[in-house]
Amino acid sequence: MDFLFIGGIGGSELLLIVFVLLLLFGGKKLPELMKGLGRGIRDFKDAVSSETEQIKEVIEDK
Repeated sequence: MDFLFIGGIGGSELLLIVFVLLLLFGGKKLPELMKGLGRGIRDFKDAVSSETEQIKEVIEDK
């Protein structure tokens, strides 16, 4: 499962994490949790993108 290699976490580790999350939160809460996590990641990426654009504008103005 090398194709799932993400920053030091391989496929078997991801499966273990998903299994533990299922045990902790159950099947009904997990989609809600993942949706919130996705929103958080998206907001973070948007903020980074916005800051990058502002830095580029400042550099171009000089």
